Amino acid sequence: MDFQYTPEQEAFRVTVRNWLKANLSPDLCVEDARDERIAPNRETFERRRTWQRTMYEAGWVGTSWPKQYGGRDADLMEQVIFDEEYNRARAPVLPGYSGVALCGPTLMQWGSEEQKTRFLQRILSGDDIWCQGYSEPGSGSDLASLQTRAVDAGDFFVVNGQKVWTSGAQYADWIFMLVRTDPNAPKHNGISYLLVDMKTPGITVRPLVLMNGHAHFNEVFFEDVRVPKANLVGRQNEGWKVTITTLMFERAIAGGGNYKEQVQRLAALARQVEINGRLAWEQTWVRQKLAHLLIECESLKYTRLRSLTRQLKGLPPGPEGSMLKLCGSELGVRIAQFASEMLGDYAMINEPSEIVPDAPRWFNRVLSARQYTIAGGTSEIQHNIMGERVLGLPKG
Repeated sequence: MDFQYTPEQEAFRVTVRNWLKANLSPDLCVEDARDERIAPNRETFERRRTWQRTMYEAGWVGTSWPKQYGGRDADLMEQVIFDEEYNRARAPVLPGYSGVALCGPTLMQWGSEEQKTRFLQRILSGDDIWCQGYSEPGSGSDLASLQTRAVDAGDFFVVNGQKVWTSGAQYADWIFMLVRTDPNAPKHNGISYLLVDMKTPGITVRPLVLMNGHAHFNEVFFEDVRVPKANLVGRQNEGWKVTITTLMFERAIAGGGNYKEQVQRLAALARQVEINGRLAWEQTWVRQKLAHLLIECESLKYTRLRSLTRQLKGLPPGPEGSMLKLCGSELGVRIAQFASEMLGDYAMINEPSEIVPDAPRWFNRVLSARQYTIAGGTSEIQHNIMGERVLGLPKG
């Protein structure tokens, strides 16, 4: 591996950094983007949508998308550099991230020319915000067991059923979703991939309020919802092939996060917070735990670099994606647990204090970290993938 950036890449970094410095207003910045990947209210959502449009007009949304679809056609390293600088600037997750990262790339591979023309530019500009309709009350990790039905009615489908854990559905204009169009087929068959306008009569969105008070997730109900057949992606009853494409893109972005920065921040707090009358930093177990977590962060970093190296060499995806998802989400839980142990009561106060000015960040980490071991494929699923496809173990 070559860990050095070329002069051209460093120049690109300067360009990105300068643009963000000149255009990203402080009121848009967030302490930890993972805690607010979905806007907490409509006002914040609309400000972020305006920000996405500003970025789009400057050519900074969908940087790796082909130019023919409105992107910048940036290479992989430029995308990596852009993401690094965007995170460093504490910029918010774009409200259109599901469309930009998941739906748009899937449409490039499977969509009709009409669908590409109709949707791709509006995804980048933020004119259309998308959400993902996969999970159901009885179909989470076993996605192929989904039961939401779509009955063929000539020029359209009639959809009935329910989706759950739908991030950002309360703000979405469209949903890309899976439906069962042949109930008699084996479960991985008979599934179709639909694009549905959220304003269609018969759709009801019900927020799910989490322990930390956020409403990232929603239940979405479909009652006799009419969906034009022009909104079918790929072939009818062959939507699992399209689904796998979307899941590959989702797996690539799941389990991430600037964990090293979190641990470094906890190390700084250890010099301010007391445990039993002594600074936390003076406690041997605190320093040992911080060192262990930093080692894990470095391991995750080099696993990510191995994955990046494979992509740069044009090799097919390896097991690194599942390793990153599993290890990254589990590391997030361990960091949250340590934050709770070291900060004590401060970790459960959702208000800034003199000792811990960013207390809400750790409050959210403690209450929310576990969800990332479920989203994008549970830890159990990742263990199965690595055991069966990497180690060649028999199915359990």
